[in-house]
Amino acid sequence: MTATYQKYILEFKRPSGTSRGILKTKETWFINIESEGKCGIGECGILRGLSYDDRPDYEEKLKWTCKNIALGMYKLWEQLAEFPSIQAGVEMAFMSLEAAHPFELFPSAFTRGQEAIDINGLIWMGDEAFMKDQIDEKLESGFNCIKMKIGAIDLDNELKLLSFIRKHCSPEQMTLRVDANGAFTPKEAPFVLKELSELNIHSIEQPIKAGQNDAMRLLCKTTPVPIALDEELIGITTRQEKKELLETVNPQFIILKPSFVGGFRGSQEWIDIANTLGIGWWITSALESNVGLSAIAQWTYIIGAKGHQGLGTGSLYTNNIPSPLMVKEGKISYNPNLSWDLNNIK
Repeated sequence: MTATYQKYILEFKRPSGTSRGILKTKETWFINIESEGKCGIGECGILRGLSYDDRPDYEEKLKWTCKNIALGMYKLWEQLAEFPSIQAGVEMAFMSLEAAHPFELFPSAFTRGQEAIDINGLIWMGDEAFMKDQIDEKLESGFNCIKMKIGAIDLDNELKLLSFIRKHCSPEQMTLRVDANGAFTPKEAPFVLKELSELNIHSIEQPIKAGQNDAMRLLCKTTPVPIALDEELIGITTRQEKKELLETVNPQFIILKPSFVGGFRGSQEWIDIANTLGIGWWITSALESNVGLSAIAQWTYIIGAKGHQGLGTGSLYTNNIPSPLMVKEGKISYNPNLSWDLNNIK
């Protein structure tokens, strides 16, 4: 058994804004395993500036992983606790190697093209006109769940944009989520939550920065809008730490990005704990290429995730990997009649 890795730079069709700045490119890494004439591929979806494993020795750890690939998926996963995106890539690569088809890791009605997954349409940060154009596009495309990133322009204008959606769509017609990426202070957050509650917002992701457990616990206890933890989960690697965080903060939801929390195994640990505490959850991609997005979507379907998932980022790039994934009318599906094309990354 041998393994190699490869860096790949994904290029955004248009610069996409977050509370941390404008994204023009996205770095990702592929792990390829070969054994007895079969090949497997996995994606290590690191996001610089946010991933727990954004550190100088990242590529060195990829080299180590490939050199020690014979340890197998489980032993490697345990030894890569400080590198959750590599844990995710190793899982995908081994599952791909063992699968009948290297890109159908979890065969199901989803991969057979018989079922689709409800997803939210993502509105990126930008000036008011840009954000309104995105909203119009999502409404015309048939989405019935929209997630808007907030915290970039002033709050009044963001509330106006959300009000624009509400004027066109009732809460029964359109689920509205917002993602603050930790943009507000603990003092600002209660006012923001009150204003959002008047618009029947489904949930707000990470209203304040991660690591303020006391403040977040108080917000979750008193909020008029359900709060979902996102960045708060990054860097929490042991089951005991996960349990302690959720018991302490007691959020309404958690959001799981497999590339950020140790792949499918790491995500499942969070899910098991959340289920015992009555905390809701959904799955979100983390700007992976179609290789990682497809694997995450397949896993999301087979674990029976409920509601709208955050899996609609595959169309962001000019040089994504051509795949059978399709987004139509607010759903992501897999068309088995379409082919994968890895020429871009060879």
